[in-house]
Formats: sequence, structure tokens, C-alpha cells
Amino acid sequence: MGWVDAIRDHGNLLFIHLRDVRGIVQVVFDPGLSKQSYDHATYLREEDVVQVRGKVEIRAKGTENPYLATGDIEVYATEIEILSKSKPLPFQISEKAMVFGEEIQSSPDKVDEELRMKYRYLDLRRPSRQDIFIKRDRIIHLAREALRARSFVEVETPFLTRSTPEGARDYLVPSRVHRGKFYALPQSPQLFKQLLMIGGMDRYYQIVRCFRDEDLRPNRQPEFTQLDLEASFIDEGFIYEVVEELLVSMFSVGDISLPRPFPRLTYEQAMELYGTDRPDTRFGMTFREVTDIVKDTGYSIFQRIISAGGIVKGICVRAKAHELSKNVLQNEYALKIVPSFGAKGMTWMKVIEGKLQSNIVQFFAPQEQQRLMERFEARDGDVLLMIADESRDLVNEVLGKLRLHLAERLGLIPQDKYSPLWVTHFPLFEMKEDGIGSQHHPFTQPEREDFDPENIEELLCLKSRAYDIVLNGEELGGGSIRIHRMETQRKIFKALGLSDKEAEAKFGFFLKALEYGAPPHGGLALGMDRVISMILGTESIREVIAFPKNRRAFCPLTQAPARVDPEQLEELGITVTGEGLEYDAGFGPVGEKEERPRREPRVTRQEVIHVAKLARLRVPEEELDMYARDLNSILDYVEKLSELDTDNVPATSHVLPMKNVWRPDEPTASEDVESVLREAPERKDNFFKVPRILES
Repeated sequence: MGWVDAIRDHGNLLFIHLRDVRGIVQVVFDPGLSKQSYDHATYLREEDVVQVRGKVEIRAKGTENPYLATGDIEVYATEIEILSKSKPLPFQISEKAMVFGEEIQSSPDKVDEELRMKYRYLDLRRPSRQDIFIKRDRIIHLAREALRARSFVEVETPFLTRSTPEGARDYLVPSRVHRGKFYALPQSPQLFKQLLMIGGMDRYYQIVRCFRDEDLRPNRQPEFTQLDLEASFIDEGFIYEVVEELLVSMFSVGDISLPRPFPRLTYEQAMELYGTDRPDTRFGMTFREVTDIVKDTGYSIFQRIISAGGIVKGICVRAKAHELSKNVLQNEYALKIVPSFGAKGMTWMKVIEGKLQSNIVQFFAPQEQQRLMERFEARDGDVLLMIADESRDLVNEVLGKLRLHLAERLGLIPQDKYSPLWVTHFPLFEMKEDGIGSQHHPFTQPEREDFDPENIEELLCLKSRAYDIVLNGEELGGGSIRIHRMETQRKIFKALGLSDKEAEAKFGFFLKALEYGAPPHGGLALGMDRVISMILGTESIREVIAFPKNRRAFCPLTQAPARVDPEQLEELGITVTGEGLEYDAGFGPVGEKEERPRREPRVTRQEVIHVAKLARLRVPEEELDMYARDLNSILDYVEKLSELDTDNVPATSHVLPMKNVWRPDEPTASEDVESVLREAPERKDNFFKVPRILES
């Protein structure tokens, strides 16, 4: 039994491919063997569901199909029953050729993703898609086996919980029983897994769904799966060992061998060498600082920046001098690409016949040139690219973007290489718009506990016992050793500006647990959708999620989110108005509307500035809000259009006749011609003469 994958009618014989989740087999309908079955088979269409009885035969020599696992046999049908008929398909599903690898002309991979998501149940019938979920199951099974072997216990934590600040917006669930109050869907099981450690569970794990109401990116979903783990009486070394073992086992499903032990870099080293806390280490081009070499140079730009306390750093692009011409380096990178990354400019030099060449090399003394080549370990054919600025962070950030841009452009990234890496010792705090904030979360153990919570300078220098696992420039997961002493937790809250009352309101249930003897503990969470996508080499995490949302957090299949029945809202005390929702907290009818916080715009002033910079435009300060409003209104309008039901709207086409829209190249007889020409600074043959733009 299965689905009709493909059909071929040879007149005297009819062949079909019969498909189910375990594979495809060829079925032959021969009127000489069973005229009734043959006649029934002539009515078959792709994706009909059928039951076939027959005899399995070895295929005649020379007719085998090497592109099918069952290509050496076929079934000669004696009976057929059509269990279910299929409507005409919105897109091609079959991925297999009938014989000898013939290509199906309409490949499902070419179908618009939104259409495939709308008919996801059809998309999931494709063998390549089913293979993804079979392998996903195997990957998760291997993870469970590895953790159980180390005495980890799987424990489920609540989905309906309290809203706690964890860095992203919560999805809120109104309560019918407790009117005016809300549950929150968990962004992670962070506090519950720590409570399990306080509860003496020792080693916990969970394959858990998490929810974050945040702006989406290509590899983000509003709901996603984590492999969450926590253990007591351990240190970072234990976490590194367990997670490396897990990842090696999981990646083996994709025939990928990860070398152990994974290298480790501190956050500071990663930023200084790669300009990012998730570096791609499959290729070189690490940064070299040359401030000490060029501090006395005659190159005025470097002189001015260094005298103001700035730095000069650069990268060496190996053996690419012939691909990076002077025109590309100067007019593309120095004038356009690097400024779009945020720097004011870029300095470049090539190594040709053992010497540096560029249009500024004359400003550098021979010994400076020699030391530059030594610092970068430069050889003939190499290109040196340097960025100078008063901000070290900006130099690192720009060089990091430039490094990746060049690697992609020049094909320097090996596609079959996997380079895992631990990034450790993150800053505990960071400066945000509203003051000091935690870089991870406020339960991360500081590297030392003897700090002054009121000394901002000291807080910003304080390191944490946090760590991220990075692979090929992608963060796969992160975690930390947690705080287990109440006095340390109070100091962290004080540093964050939280009073005892505020801390109690936000984390009271957890803080109370800390007072009853908490063991030293730590853990980590892996983003399973991202990990599996990388193992299986899919273009997006949406391909490894059975029923994903699109990039607008909308489900084309179920049309969620959607409006609900007024009766349901009434039970919850919610009233729908023209402007949105009003909430009755259970104290009578909805009263006067309170001023609602405005929805955060998708396009901000900063994004307008960024886009203008990319286009090399200057937007006056007083016009930034206007442009942001206009762009947001356009996005809102497009979003409304995307929600229109067009299923039953017939397609229309408009054929316009060709028409010359240019004016005839001669003065018109209009009475206004003279009034127009009167303003001309110069006339020629009764034309308005303008300055020449192109010289012949």
C-alpha cells in the first residue's frame, strides 16, 4: 500500500512507482496477466492511494534501475484497489525517475517555499523530506542514549509558567480562572532546571520546546527545540566533555567526523583575532595589530588616529594579489564595502617581488615595510588590508566582516570542513541603553566573587564562567556555571540595579529555593533545529521542522495566528476593539481605555541611517522619523496583502500595447514653449541647452 509516485503508460504495459515512507517499488500492470487490474490502473493519477497484490519478480537483465534501492525487482500486479483519490497537485512531489535516472522536469526544490509550507503535508511526502525527519529522530535518539549512559535523567518542565526577564519577549497566555493574569510560554527551562539541581536530581536533560516572541531572522523560529541539560557538583570541564561526546555522536549521522578535543578561545581572544564571538575557523586570516610598527610613520591618517589613542590592525589575504586588483581594492573595498561596515576607510598593500606596493607605500620607511611583512608573515602574491580607528571594538568588528566577505568572495571557505570551537570567559556585564545589564542572564557565576557591585568600571571588566559552542561560524548552544550562593546572587542583583523588592517580584520563588542549600551546578542548551540543519546540510532550519512558521512568524498551513470566537474572548475578559485588545481584569465591564504602549516599529531610526549609509545618502536628522514611518506603513500594507485569501480568485493578465513614451525630438507648437525657453541660461537652435554630461 502507498501513494502513486509516477506513472508511465507503454500502451501494452503500464508502470507505476508505488511509494511509502520506507521507499519506492516499481509495479507492472500487464493486461495479459490481469485485464481487470490493468483497466483499473489506467485511471490512476499521481498521489492516489492504492493497495496492490501481485508477484515479486527479478527484473530482466539490462532493465534494472540503479537509482532505486529496489531497482533489481518489480511487482507484477494481479489485484489493485484504489483507497483514495488525489486532486490535481499544486506542485510536483515525485523525486524519482522511472528508469535509468531520467530527470523529473518540475523539481519540488524549485517550488516557492511559501507554497510548500501551505501544503506542508504534500511537501512531507517527498522521500528527501522524510529522510530528514527519520535522521532527526536518529540524532535525537543518539543524544538520549549518550546522556542516559552518563546517568542523566529526562524530566519535563512546565509550559505554562511565570513571565521572567530572559532577554526576549514572552508569548503570554491569558488565564480564564485567574482573570487579569497571564501565564508565559517558556523561553527556556532555565529556572526550573536549576530548581531540579536544588531538588537533588544531580543530572537532568530534556528535549524541550521553547518560545520567543522576537524579530525573526532566516534561522530563527518563534518556537524551537532545545537539548537542555544541567548537572551538579561539576565544573566547565565536565560540560565540555559531555557536549563534545554528544556532538560527535550526533554528527556521525551525517557522516561528519568532528575532531576532539575541541579547541578553546576566550571571548577576548575571539574578538581580537576574528572580530566576533562566533568565529569561523575553517580558514585563516586572523588579525594582526601593527600599531607599534606604524606609530611613527609618515602616513598622516595613521599618525592622527594613533595620536588620538587609536589602533591599526589588519589581515593578510594569501596569494590573491592577482584577483584583488587595484581598482577592486580602492574603488570597491576602500570606498564602498568597508565604509558600509562602519569604518571610515581601508589601507591596502600588495607584496610583489618581495616588496610592498600601493599608492601610499612611499609614506612608510623601508624598515616599517619590512616589519609589516614580517608581522603578517607575508609572501609574494599576498595582500595586506588594514583598518585604523580610535575605537578598538570598531576595528575588530569591521575586520571581522571584511574577513568573511573576502573569504566568501574568493572561495576560501572549505565546504566539507567542520571546525568546532569553545568560546569561554564572556564578560559578565555589558553596558546597555538603560545601564548595566547581564550579557547572558543574572544567574551566571562570575569568575571571582570579590567584586564591588557599585563600581561600574570593575563590573565591565568582570569575566563570567559562561561558554558557547561554535561550529563554522554558527553558535550551536551556550551555557554557564550557575550562582549557588545567595550572597553572590544578591551582589549581582545590586549591580544590575535591582532592589530586594524588585528581585523578589521577578524571581521570588527561585531566590527562596537558593536559601535551602543549593549545590554548585552548571549546564548548557543546544539549539537542536540549528544543529540538525547543519548535520543534514539543509538551507534553512525550516526544512528540519515538521510544521514551521514563515519569516513573519505566520503559519501558511493553518493560517495562525488568527482571530478567535468572541465567546472565547468573553470568557477571558478580553474585548476586541478597532485598535486591538482590551482586557477586563475581572472587576466589571471594560472601563475607559488606558493609553496603550505603541507597537515597537519594525524599522527604526538607526535602520534608516544604516540603509542610507549603504546607499551613500545623507538623511537630515529631522527627516529620519518621517522615513521610518513611511517604511513601516509600507511593511504593514504588504503584510495585510499577504493575508488576503486569493485561493478562489482567478489569475488575470493585462497585455498593454507598445507605445513610445519619449517626446519627439523637436519643439512642440505649444504656446508655452517660449515661456519655458525664457528660463534657459543658453539656447541652441530653439532648444534649452544644458551642460554636457558625457564626453564623446
